[in-house]
Amino acid sequence: MTDTRVDSSSTELEAGAEAGAEAGAVVPPRPVIQIVPLKGLPIVAVILGFLVASIGFNWQWGLDFNHVAGGGLWTGIDLFVGLVVGPILGRLSIPARAEFSARFMPKMVLVMPTLVAMTLASGFQLALDLGNLKASSPNHAWLMVSFVVVGIMAVIALGILEPANIAVLFEMRKPRPNGEVIGKLMKRFIYTAGVTGLMQVATLVIMTRVASQ
Repeated sequence: MTDTRVDSSSTELEAGAEAGAEAGAVVPPRPVIQIVPLKGLPIVAVILGFLVASIGFNWQWGLDFNHVAGGGLWTGIDLFVGLVVGPILGRLSIPARAEFSARFMPKMVLVMPTLVAMTLASGFQLALDLGNLKASSPNHAWLMVSFVVVGIMAVIALGILEPANIAVLFEMRKPRPNGEVIGKLMKRFIYTAGVTGLMQVATLVIMTRVASQ
């Protein structure tokens, strides 16, 4: 996703700013990097509160909404980031990439864990309520396959994608960010998002198969 021009130029952003300052040009300040966007925390709290209430009261519509909305958004974002944003981002200059990442990556710190929690927690409760976890259920085998696929996706999302996201933000907060490190981390983030997005297609096949029983 990142070309050698981007990866090999670890100080292009800062050098450009210094050159502009020496020439008397007005250099825009570096974007302020916020690891966790605090304004988004109340929204996350409301969503997770709704999820907990749906599970606690075994609210069928709430469980369906969390599972369908969470899974749909998780799939859509992964596919969009991996297949659309990735190729575009790989062709941007380091200053443009830095500004985009400063605005995009903090939001993903909140969005992805929230969607994963919505999808997995409500999905397990639905499977329990519908009896699909019983060995005698005709959907039992499909659910077991789904658990394996979703478990792998959750490990990738929370164990690889999210740490890469946070690492990019911490690197960009440094006085002299290393462009090569940022390039490698962004490549990891985009590749893993694309992989989980494609795996989500398998879960869609499984879930529609279960629903048709």
